[in-house]
Amino acid sequence: MRWRLIIVPADSDIQKVEDLRGRTIAFTEPTSNSGYKAPVALLASQFNMVVDKDYKTVFSGGHDNSILGVANKDYEAAPIANSVMKRMIARDKIKAEQVRSIYRSQTFPTTGYGYVYNLDPKLAEKVREAFFSFNWEGTSLQKEFSRSGEAQFIPITYKEYWAVVREIDKQMGVKYVP
Repeated sequence: MRWRLIIVPADSDIQKVEDLRGRTIAFTEPTSNSGYKAPVALLASQFNMVVDKDYKTVFSGGHDNSILGVANKDYEAAPIANSVMKRMIARDKIKAEQVRSIYRSQTFPTTGYGYVYNLDPKLAEKVREAFFSFNWEGTSLQKEFSRSGEAQFIPITYKEYWAVVREIDKQMGVKYVP
């Protein structure tokens, strides 16, 4: 599971989210859920901060760029995925002490796999078994995701793990049609 963090340069005078008022925040790109839509929605719902009213926006082009930009003091702040930052630290792209987090969201589901509620129970069990018996050893998945402690499939529920996603959808006015 991932968290969304808002990071600032380690020596920044920004100490809490409210200190971002009047500042510039580096988002990844306007179409990104995790790099723009989710943080904008969470800033609005949790801190009553409206995009381009209470803070200015710039776009970095990706989580890696946002993290590097904050580490190098090119950006005042950036919302990022903690797992991307962990992998960058593990690859020695930045030093952990270059940045500081001022916000951590609820856990976010990364990629979710599921099956329809009315799938034959025997087939549903085989789907679960395929995921939970997957051998990560020696795979490129293991190489990439072990850096952030995510080299495994875990069971999740919509009710528990998608609460933050539902909050973002509500804030963004997303409606799903049956």
